[in-house]
Amino acid sequence: MKTAIWLYLFLFVAFFDLHAQYPMLTPFAVSLGAAPSFIGLVMGMYSLTHLPGNILAGYSVDRFGSRLFIAGSLTGAGILLLLQARVTDPWQLLYIRSVSGFVLAFLSPACLAMLARLARNRIHQGKLMAGNGLVHTVAAVVSPAAGAWMTAKIGFETSFLILGWILLVTGIASLIFVREAKQPFADAAPASSPSGSKASVSLSPSNAEPAPLPSMGDRRFPWIVLILPLAMSCSQGILSFELPLSVKSADEMMTTGLLFSVISLGSLATLALLFLQKYLPYARSVCGLLLLAITYYGLAAGWPLPIAVLLFSLGMAKGVVFPAMTSFLLQLSGSSRYGRTLSFMSIASSIGAFLGPVAAGAVRDYLSPYFIAFAVLMIALLALAPRPDYSLGWNGGADASPPAAGH
Repeated sequence: MKTAIWLYLFLFVAFFDLHAQYPMLTPFAVSLGAAPSFIGLVMGMYSLTHLPGNILAGYSVDRFGSRLFIAGSLTGAGILLLLQARVTDPWQLLYIRSVSGFVLAFLSPACLAMLARLARNRIHQGKLMAGNGLVHTVAAVVSPAAGAWMTAKIGFETSFLILGWILLVTGIASLIFVREAKQPFADAAPASSPSGSKASVSLSPSNAEPAPLPSMGDRRFPWIVLILPLAMSCSQGILSFELPLSVKSADEMMTTGLLFSVISLGSLATLALLFLQKYLPYARSVCGLLLLAITYYGLAAGWPLPIAVLLFSLGMAKGVVFPAMTSFLLQLSGSSRYGRTLSFMSIASSIGAFLGPVAAGAVRDYLSPYFIAFAVLMIALLALAPRPDYSLGWNGGADASPPAAGH
């Protein structure tokens, strides 16, 4: 687990650095003279250029491992942030953010695939994914407020320079401290039969070692489930676009940073409930998605509640959905295809994160963008109607690790 600890540490630094930019990018684009529709395009292009990177990352991570892609992605993102500090017009920002989207597309599949390969069994895998979400959320609690404070005190240019150097150093350090994981638990092949043929599953009660949990690698992947990451990222993109757009001064920027932190605190509240990992990932995903849709409807309808309360509820829903969504997709995938499955998840997320801000920028003069987020989430709920396949390969009560796992 030493590798997991180092990975969590570097992920914390990376997530802190990246989330610190959330309250900064929209006001920075406005200061360059960008219109709301162009700002939506800038944020959307960052996600759209994830697509070629995600496609390359899926097969590359499965073939070459995660370590080099983690280091290269962090280092490249740091260099681009140093260049972003020198931007003087909106088009330059668009170009740099587009390249950043491609470079950072390798980070998520590489990190999640490495964590998946460290798992002893499905429950352990779910806990590792929840740990990733927990690290992500802890960083996201303080980083938006920190980013807003940095911008108010030292300006955009110096803030981007500091964040860029942090990412650059983190990427170089990951080469030293992060090591590739061993073969994942579900790939443990049973011994060959006396006739020389490979036994697919041993049914003999005399075996001393328990059989590994079933792999879904030979079953057809239900592609409809990719609507889940698409809807989640679309709604998140709308929120990231709309919330900072109300900023008019440095004081309001601080308030926006604190509101992003409130969302992260809500996520932290549910991510800390590790017992939730024992429940079926599909059920957790659907419940969290429903709560998220209700919260976005409240934001769109202007419910008479403090916005901090609604955003905290939104964060709680995200804290349920994100680790469940990853475990859900891995449950439906074979262990030899973790990188590709997580790559498909990232591709769907990239498409959603592109469509969200672009749609929000196009309709915000006529309709609340939060209503678009509500509609997208409800469509995803309808598409994810219960199916028997969604529970196959899941054993929520089995927490015993196979002796041959080696972790």
